[in-house]
This record gives sequence, C-alpha cells and structure tokens, in this order.
Amino acid sequence: MTLDPQAKMFLDQLAASNAPPLSELSPQEGRESISGIKELAGPLEPVAKVEDMAVPVDGGEITVRVYTPSGEGPFPLFVYYHGGGWVIGDLDTVDSPMQAVANRAGCIVASVDYRLAPEYKFPTAVEDCYAATVWVRENAQQFNGDANRIAVGGDSAGGNLAAVVSQLAKQRGGLELAFQVLIYPATDLSFNTQSYRDNGEGYFLTKDSMNWFKNHYLRTESDARNVLASPLLAEDLSDLPPALVITAEYDPLRDEGEAYAARLKEAGVPVELTRYEGMIHGFFWMAGLMDKGKAAIEQVAGSLRSAFGN
Repeated sequence: MTLDPQAKMFLDQLAASNAPPLSELSPQEGRESISGIKELAGPLEPVAKVEDMAVPVDGGEITVRVYTPSGEGPFPLFVYYHGGGWVIGDLDTVDSPMQAVANRAGCIVASVDYRLAPEYKFPTAVEDCYAATVWVRENAQQFNGDANRIAVGGDSAGGNLAAVVSQLAKQRGGLELAFQVLIYPATDLSFNTQSYRDNGEGYFLTKDSMNWFKNHYLRTESDARNVLASPLLAEDLSDLPPALVITAEYDPLRDEGEAYAARLKEAGVPVELTRYEGMIHGFFWMAGLMDKGKAAIEQVAGSLRSAFGN
C-alpha cells in the first residue's frame, strides 16, 4: 500500500519545519523537541480519576500515573510503559491514549514514568518497569484494582519493555500476567532487517535516531545482545502471556515486531498480529491526526476487554 494520506501530511509538515535530526540534539533537547507531540493525540477523554503515585525502586522512586474509569470495580489493571527510545517521552505523551484505553477497556491504566537514559542506562528502565508492575499488583486494593487480572503493554521502546517484563515475570515467578500489548516494539537492537533498509529514512523514525537512542541507552555494544535489551534473542518464548502485536507498514521496526509475533506463535503463545498498512512509527500517539491511531486505540481496548473477560 502507499503511504496513508494522513501520515503523508504529517511527514510533509515535519519536513517543512526543517527541524534538526534527533542525532544532532542533546538528550534534553530531544525531550523538548517532542513536547508538542501530545497535541497530535486529540482531546483528552475525562476518566473518573487520575492520580500520580510515588513508587519505590532501586536507588530512588518513580511516578506511576493511575487512570481509573467510571464504574464499581474492582477493575482489571493495564500497566503501560511509554515509548521514546528509552531517552525521551514521558507520562504526558501518552496521557490521551491511556485515558481512552481506560474508558474503552473498563480497566485501570497504570502508566509508568521509568527513569530515562543516558542518566540511567540499561537495565534501569527494565528494572523500574518490573518493580512498578510488582508494586501495582501488591497495592491494587488501594486503588480498586484486581490483582488477579494484570496486563502489560507499551509502544516502541515501551513495547520492548513490555516484552522484557513479560519474560522476567515468567523467569522470576510470582507475577502472573494475563496479556501483553506490544505496539511497534523494538525487539532486536541489531537494526539489520529489510524494514530498516526500506524505511530507515524519511518516515519519522529513522535508523539514525535509533542509533542515537541505542548509544544513549546501552552501556556497551555487547548489551545489544542481552535478551533484556533484545527480547527476540531469548531462546525460549513458551508460557508467556497471550499477545497483541501491532506494527506499521512504513516503520523500520516493522519486521522485528512481526518476527517476535511469529516466535511467540511458534512457542505456542496465542498471538493477534495486525500490521497497519500505510502507517508510520508513532501513529498510536497521533489519534487526533490519524484515523488509524484511533483504530489502534480501539483494538488495544477490545483486546484487553477480551483478555480480562470484561
């Protein structure tokens, strides 16, 4: 399929802005450069309650933003990790889609403000996300959540973290997950797929940007081969939670997301894989601009409802 007209309009506006590439910016400049992206998400849908909670992690504390929908509860729990290459992005960038998911899925969403690189390098983000998920389970009662129905999810780097947390939950035991939502996830930090060759320039997320993210996130090149950074490299993907995997046609991360879905399926894990034709990386954040962003939010919410038995 050709590029979706709404995605093309966004890319044309981006090109006209003459913004410098991410690789020429400092991490702080990179964070500031995407501060306006939340405007592309469309209007916020009110939920019954939004509360920021302090969660202890190794060496400090992080914030988890809890969105509670209307209704009686106790509600199932969806723990979400935002994207942004482990370097940029924050709770605000996913505020709108998370409120929409909470309403449509009838679940509490707990959005995790994990610590970012390069100030906190790999595997800090992984351990923060895992610790936050355990905390949500252990404290579910205080915010009317059902500790027996927990899913994890994320987009891009957050999809990477959701895949890794799912693997860690199996390895470490004690954290039962009902479902995982992987939205155009990074699953292999070798950057050596056909979709990198086809889509690595000109479609919002570039190979150049991914190298910038990787160099800030990882401590050494060998970290790229660690399964906590590249979950596709894990030998055994059996007994993981059922998954929804979403990819975008014009995304350098397309092939590794689809390869991860195929590996899960081969290991006997129930998987729903959807490639959004004509779409670019980041479209889930842009539901105010792209109809397929709205459709992806609806799909995520519907899959969660099914997984939770709502």
